Amino acid sequence: MSLLNQYVQKEQQLKQLQEEMERLEADQRLQSELEFKKKLESLMEEFSKRPADVIALLSPEQPSKPATTSTGRRRRRLKVYENPHTGDVIKTRGGNHKELRAWKSEYGDKTVESWVVRTED
Repeated sequence: MSLLNQYVQKEQQLKQLQEEMERLEADQRLQSELEFKKKLESLMEEFSKRPADVIALLSPEQPSKPATTSTGRRRRRLKVYENPHTGDVIKTRGGNHKELRAWKSEYGDKTVESWVVRTED
């Protein structure tokens, strides 16, 4: 496929996605959900709570004590990093990951920490 054909195809896909976004933005259900999310996030910020804290409050059937390792220490949270330059993804529970250290030496600690996509317990 030629470069021009790829360009035209991507342009059409972009137009189609923009139309879908416009339809979604006009949907009242989406507006309601966005408003709920905004209010929930402001409440969580006001009370310094994480999403896991809210889930634990709303789902009492889940065990309340944190997962521990065989040594009795609390298990570290899984962090998922995505490099916006290369698209590479790293999942790690600690900072001693070879590729993560390379990213931090190249781009800086703060920059790489801003690449955290999500964290999990």
